[in-house]
Amino acid sequence: MTIVEVKELKKYYGKGDTEVRALDGVNLKVEKGEFLAIVGTSGSGKSTLLHMLGGLDTPTSGEVTVDEKELSVLSDDELTIFRRRKIGFIFQQYNLVPILNVWENIVLPVKLDGKKIDEIYINDIVKTLGLTEKIQSLPSNLSGGQQQRVAIARALATKPAIILADEPTGNLDSKTSQDALGLLKITCEAFHQTIVMITHNEEIAQLADRIIRIEDGKIVSGERD
Repeated sequence: MTIVEVKELKKYYGKGDTEVRALDGVNLKVEKGEFLAIVGTSGSGKSTLLHMLGGLDTPTSGEVTVDEKELSVLSDDELTIFRRRKIGFIFQQYNLVPILNVWENIVLPVKLDGKKIDEIYINDIVKTLGLTEKIQSLPSNLSGGQQQRVAIARALATKPAIILADEPTGNLDSKTSQDALGLLKITCEAFHQTIVMITHNEEIAQLADRIIRIEDGKIVSGERD
């Protein structure tokens, strides 16, 4: 089942001689349960593509469909609700709330949506990510790797259609990066999640089921026919 579909996606900035084609006719399909890595150099368009998939930016033209919903037809309020319910984000900076403990950070998106917390499901995630003994700790008392695991758990908490990871190991050393991404893959397989991750780290990208490479706003390898 296709969970994400992108058709002729374009994002241009400026005009004439100053025009920048951040995305220049991208077509992409992501299947449910797939772990996809998008690699490319700085300025290649990978971050712009991830922002489009997450409804954080609007395209110049083209379509982005996530879980059978075309994002461009949604109002701002509808898009906000859709992102909260259907898209889990994992950022390089973790973005944990410093005054909330681990459990509170993980369940925050569920509470913001006014939904009942599935404690059995959340506890399964916490156990899988090795956070059980840290559940009452504040972010300031966690290592970088532990904070990233909390960010992964929070992204999974709403049972989203897709998880978008933006250079998720950019602040971690090599071994911790491998550990965190290995846990991300194991956790998402256990809970049947779909991941799209951007990274400049080729070694990290090898953990994915499929790698696509983007250059100058175009996919140059890894896309299915």
